[in-house]
Amino acid sequence: MLLLLPPLFWAGNFIVGRAVRDEIPPVTLSVSRWVVASLVLLPFAWRAMRRDRALYWQHRWLILGISLAGITVFNTLIYLGLQSTPATNGIILNSFIPLLIVLFGALFFGYRIRALQVLGMLVSFAGVLSIVMRGDWQVLTSLSFAHGDLIILGAMACWALYTIGLKEVPSEINRLGLLSVQMAVGLVFLLPFWGWELASGAAPVWNTHSLLSLAYVGIVPSVLAYLLYNACVVRLGPARAGLSVHLTPLFGAVLSVLLLGETIHLYHLAGALLIFTGILLASRQRS
Repeated sequence: MLLLLPPLFWAGNFIVGRAVRDEIPPVTLSVSRWVVASLVLLPFAWRAMRRDRALYWQHRWLILGISLAGITVFNTLIYLGLQSTPATNGIILNSFIPLLIVLFGALFFGYRIRALQVLGMLVSFAGVLSIVMRGDWQVLTSLSFAHGDLIILGAMACWALYTIGLKEVPSEINRLGLLSVQMAVGLVFLLPFWGWELASGAAPVWNTHSLLSLAYVGIVPSVLAYLLYNACVVRLGPARAGLSVHLTPLFGAVLSVLLLGETIHLYHLAGALLIFTGILLASRQRS
């Protein structure tokens, strides 16, 4: 059940990130998001951070790596890519994350891939395509990819590495404190890019819409989704937890119905069935 919530929250992040692209520049949005998230999380994480500080230093390079991949680079590249690439292309590229997790895990970390795992990924990916293509597979042949797509693909690779890295973090490190430390480290490395963006003349427009959007991305997909996703990685492993990404376009379709007045079609239901079937297949344990 934990697998259902992070993709729901991240689907909202994509919608909000696209909606405020003309009001908040991408790096400013990323920096502001993590400042809000840090302020919300710090009172609850401070005690664990003090207790685990020796462990942070012991595993400093691993924590530095996952902070850069999951905090500094991933979200910034997403917001940057959404400036210039269609949502359809972004969703397709987002759905490559489970495949990249398995690929990187096998190539660099010695993970073993089970046939049922591969089958589950392919089935759920077919469900994603069904939703994105709106049931018309000829749409796939008309897609064109630009530099924005390459940016988002780079973000997907970062998230795959972040997911694998999380599994390597020792279980005795409190996840609440760890997330707060990741945010702090990620923010430090974001500051030079933020300065460059401000120097280039890109300034945010603060109004009720942009402030409410910032409140959402700073709390729901940044704190709640990350904590739940971290718990999924610990309990299920990176490959199976990563499959939850395939639920993002499904929830995106549902949010479109609720927020934009669109209707559910047969291809939405077919895609949902394939996605859930694939996740169940890939999540089955050996007897």
